[in-house]
Amino acid sequence: MSNLSDLLPYLSQGFCSTCKELLESRLRNLHQNNNGKFDCIALDDGYKSDSSTDSSRFSKPDNRAISHVQATSSTPASVRSNGYSVGHPVLTQSTESRINKEFGNKLSVNGGNGRVVPDEKNVTSSEEQIRMSKVGRKKDFVCVETIKGRPVNVLQGLELHTRVFDDKEQKQIVDFVYDMQRMGQSRNLRERTYSEPRKWMRGKGRVTMQFGCCYNYAVDKKGNPPGIMRDEEVDPIPALFKSMIRRMVRWSILPPSCIPNSCIVNIYDEGDCIPPHIDHHDFLRPFCTVSFLTESSIVFGSNLRTIAPGEFSGAASIPLPVGSVLVLKGNGADVAKHCVPAVAAKRISITFRKMDDSKRPFQFSLDPELQGILPLGSSPMNKLPVPQVSNLQNLQRHSVPSQHDSETVRKASSKSIQFEEVDFPPLGASSTASRPKSKN
Repeated sequence: MSNLSDLLPYLSQGFCSTCKELLESRLRNLHQNNNGKFDCIALDDGYKSDSSTDSSRFSKPDNRAISHVQATSSTPASVRSNGYSVGHPVLTQSTESRINKEFGNKLSVNGGNGRVVPDEKNVTSSEEQIRMSKVGRKKDFVCVETIKGRPVNVLQGLELHTRVFDDKEQKQIVDFVYDMQRMGQSRNLRERTYSEPRKWMRGKGRVTMQFGCCYNYAVDKKGNPPGIMRDEEVDPIPALFKSMIRRMVRWSILPPSCIPNSCIVNIYDEGDCIPPHIDHHDFLRPFCTVSFLTESSIVFGSNLRTIAPGEFSGAASIPLPVGSVLVLKGNGADVAKHCVPAVAAKRISITFRKMDDSKRPFQFSLDPELQGILPLGSSPMNKLPVPQVSNLQNLQRHSVPSQHDSETVRKASSKSIQFEEVDFPPLGASSTASRPKSKN
């Protein structure tokens, strides 16, 4: 029999300590009474099969792997359609548990040895502090545009956090995304979870996967307006993505007052893009997007112009390194539109957002694993609530940049914001060099 301490974290996900002890006791009794077998399957054999997937062959989706997913997934569609219960996984039926069982479900937080750990508590606070200290943080973006006769820093509120996910973690996440794509292609995800439109022109037809809620980008054939579709069901957030959320909150990238409960995965082929838009206010601020595979730029501006299919012009262009997290709030989320021009190579982005409570799907339920997450070193005693803003339509409510900021931008000549190494000092470090706020 495999060591129960290795097996228990996967069976007791979300359990309290008392329930974990009870489960351990029952498994031990079951092992003694049945000679280590359960329904004629040895426990250690079943465990090994769950963790034996070789992710190295998953560099990109192909048809050979689709048959593998079809063969390993035995849950009928009629069962999947009844398994929507965010935060309450049913190990024998829900899509979430099948995803986690098939491909692994947790992200290491120390990034030192590439191992997958069942819980962040297995990593010491000092290890995590060291790992967090390597994150670069830039929060002083400036690009001033004149709006209604007033100078406005349209990038106010943007934050770029680099080196959040190292190379091994990026590969783990990318492999998982491609595994999920194969599940979608073989119809092992809910219909509204996976979308792969036909590519009918340059920049159109990127693959998307939505978890937690289904978002409607435009008025659909039924006349439903853009926004969260409250009567539609999608699959819950996979455990690997929940590990990413916990890291971003613990590492003070996202505030504990705005923990995401939905996400959307975008899989870009060369030439795919995202047109200019402002994220719908069915989602609270801040929200964030994580970048993988290829560095690309995101363009911001109060007036973005389409030059050609997949080509856009705006006030500022910000490069997004792989493994980085871009946080959007303030003017950067609500005054400036943003877009992603046609990418030069394959790219994956994952956008995490918290739904407005009044806009959540009717069948949505809170996930206990995403409740009460605090920044590293914090305790419930010093947690301070931060009010959330769901809509910022009145320009007078936005901050106005200082005269110094305005002069900085007026003297700039380039439209692209470039970064030097000094722009991203380790957390807690200081730089004696004078850093320009932008080079646009």
